[in-house]
Amino acid sequence: MGLVHTEICPRFLSILWCFAQGNCQRWLNLQEYQSKKLMQESGVAVQRFYVADTASEALEAAKRLNAKEIVLKAQILAGGRGKGVFDSGLKGGVHLTKDPAVVGELANKMLGFNLITKQTPKDGVKVKMVMVAEALDITRETYFAILMDRAFNGPVMVGSPQGGMDIEEVAAKTPELIFKEAIDIFEGVQDDQALRMAANLGFRGPLQRQAAHQMKRLYDLFLKVDATQVEVNPLGETPEGQVVCFDAKINFDDNAEFRQKAVFAMNDMTESDPTELEAAKWDLKYIGMDGNIACFVNGAGLAMATCDIIDLYGGKPANFLDLGGGVKERQVYEAFKLLTADPKVEAILINIFGGIVNCAIIANGITKACRELELKVPLVVRLEGRKTALQMHTHKEVYSGFGFSDPHSKHVPANTLNQCAPCIIPLRITDH
Repeated sequence: MGLVHTEICPRFLSILWCFAQGNCQRWLNLQEYQSKKLMQESGVAVQRFYVADTASEALEAAKRLNAKEIVLKAQILAGGRGKGVFDSGLKGGVHLTKDPAVVGELANKMLGFNLITKQTPKDGVKVKMVMVAEALDITRETYFAILMDRAFNGPVMVGSPQGGMDIEEVAAKTPELIFKEAIDIFEGVQDDQALRMAANLGFRGPLQRQAAHQMKRLYDLFLKVDATQVEVNPLGETPEGQVVCFDAKINFDDNAEFRQKAVFAMNDMTESDPTELEAAKWDLKYIGMDGNIACFVNGAGLAMATCDIIDLYGGKPANFLDLGGGVKERQVYEAFKLLTADPKVEAILINIFGGIVNCAIIANGITKACRELELKVPLVVRLEGRKTALQMHTHKEVYSGFGFSDPHSKHVPANTLNQCAPCIIPLRITDH
């Protein structure tokens, strides 16, 4: 029972690391063109590009580029655009052409239509913007990143001559092709460090110095926007002897939002789940899943165990909702509103361990929500830890009023994690 089953909650596993760090802020979502603009402003070499939100603008942009070949990219946050399909019938969210007129025709079949990829919802995501860029040939692809690393107590450069592929796979199969350079936060990236990294990535002659220069500019960007990671994959070499950052991912420090207002103002929330956005307003960590048993917990580890034990007894989690340690009664109430608004939810499992959190606060929020929201679905509650005895005494009459002491009730108190799932599964089944 030690691991969450990945087929139950793939999104849970992908976001769990963030939540486990105690970061309840939403990830900052930037479109590709926004990241390229930030790089461009810091002197990093990227392809020439324009952005358009109409087919006529895309056509004009293609003419202005005056390039041998043009690449047109639909701008959505999900990956897999190249192999995606539009509900207009157009196949592929990335197209190459040498004819500017074709750019206008393609943009007309992209803008305003939904693009469906492996990473989008089943109905896809509406494309509101396209990027029209100069297409460049790449003779060689490398990998380069700057990130915060606890092992180095600060930023570190990471590079590999094997770019354009999954860097984790490279690290696993050929670890000798991963190179690192710790950066002194007071001195910054030194010339000899940048040149050594460029050489390790296979740049030779004038290209070595050019690549080193790009690495230093990327570090300038890293500092300028308070990034936690700037990843370029690939950092490519062209037949014309240019070193270009073809694709990049930038992660930002949410704690620096107060001084990065211009960057955070670019945050694209249009593709985010409305329920997740509402949860974020109340500092709740919410991830929607496909099951019908709502989980209401505190702590990512406990959430993982709760999802696991629900699956063990034949149930499927409808969500993961983490209250966090500093939760207030109003947040508990708002959490209930979110859960009960989900039509998939057939039962709610509350599993709280009161270490930092106060169980009496949770109990107050539960009883207020049950009264005011007229809870219709079965409820299993496990509160253990700080002020457990107090909340049980304080809410004894309320618990009785909701039928917790009634053996035929669908509102059940549970003492251990092992009791929770066996209680909730039959309640959910007999609800229909």
